[in-house]
Amino acid sequence: MDLDIVFLGTSASAPTARRAPAALLVRRGGERLLFDCAEGTQRQLMRSAIGLPDLEEIFLSHFHADHYLGLPGMLKTFSLRQRELPLTVYGPPGLRDLVGSLKRVIGKLSYPVELEELRAGEALERDGYRILAFPVHHGVSSLGYALVEHVRPGRFDVETADALGVPPGPERGALQRGESVTLPDGRVLTPDAVLGEPRPGRRIVMPGDTAPVETVRVLAEGADLLIHEATFSEEERDRAEDTLHSTALQAAEIARDAGVRLLALTHVSPRYFGSELEDEARPVFPATVVPRDFDVIEVPFAERGEPQLIKAGGRPPRSVAAVSDLPDAAA
Repeated sequence: MDLDIVFLGTSASAPTARRAPAALLVRRGGERLLFDCAEGTQRQLMRSAIGLPDLEEIFLSHFHADHYLGLPGMLKTFSLRQRELPLTVYGPPGLRDLVGSLKRVIGKLSYPVELEELRAGEALERDGYRILAFPVHHGVSSLGYALVEHVRPGRFDVETADALGVPPGPERGALQRGESVTLPDGRVLTPDAVLGEPRPGRRIVMPGDTAPVETVRVLAEGADLLIHEATFSEEERDRAEDTLHSTALQAAEIARDAGVRLLALTHVSPRYFGSELEDEARPVFPATVVPRDFDVIEVPFAERGEPQLIKAGGRPPRSVAAVSDLPDAAA
């Protein structure tokens, strides 16, 4: 199953000409999960190759304006489309108060919105994976999120199955799913007879805004991808400490100690281009990238290769992009 992350907003605090504030879209198979929804997120989606899908779940890390200001407009746009499909918004305690205060802006909607306040340590079980909420250190009610896939059965050994007389068809499918089967001659085979060692699923860790904290290192242990903020460089470490943010070097140290496969630095202060942060992090952790808006990171299973940064992978084809940037006909 395909798994990737589209970087819709990679700036910190305020948008720049090239970077929008925080928003990540995780695509797993046909699912679309949005993490944070800063100012302009719906337009970023419309400018991308994805368009604005009828999202079913939105996860907010905390309630600083650069992480949620895009939510009211997005909810309203869905309603203007006469949407009926329910939508669930998750966030730390205080979510209901926040959305309640925005009701005058949002107005009446054509569809139900469920608000789910999560606490650190809670997990949302899904088909084949779970989303874990964990504590970070940012001075306000905040959560990091980890998408953790379930362990997969081992590889099916066709030669062993042939030797054991397992006929092609439903029996082999059942064994691959981890079920025991009874063969035509009455023998009962358990999955371990034809399957190799169980294989780990993938793990993506998204702490959101945070100062360096041990919980992130623990949750990121062996992760396929750590998406860590790097609001400042080491020259501004004092400012990072005062505001409970991280430097690129600190993020790299966490990635190194956790043994992740790839580190993606985001939440880049407008004072940086991004290359400075990459140069600071790579001597400590070489597998570091600093995505720009509309970049994509593909996360294959470990046996199929390493996570890869696809530059501009979320942009539409050039001809479509050119048309989409033209003024509206009615303007």
